[in-house]
Amino acid sequence: MKFIFPQNYNFDSKLLGFIDYTTVILNILWGSFVFFISYFLIPNITLKISFFIVFFFPFFLFSIIGFNHEKMLYIIKYLYKYIFSPKIYLYKKY
Repeated sequence: MKFIFPQNYNFDSKLLGFIDYTTVILNILWGSFVFFISYFLIPNITLKISFFIVFFFPFFLFSIIGFNHEKMLYIIKYLYKYIFSPKIYLYKKY
């Protein structure tokens, strides 16, 4: 059986078919950062788990759901560009 893919088809390899590898690496880095902060700063295990869930889980869910399957690295880049070079998007009409 032969499959014909159009030339403009963008084939990206993904982990488990739905999350790209740059997002997985970013999630691992952020998760390890949050884990080490909680490990060294918080003595109680329940507070460590709560801290990890509060700071890692929203980022993880956002990276899976995302904006129209946009890569998480691109979203962070867009936010960074917006924060450090804001433009006026709303205009007053008199």
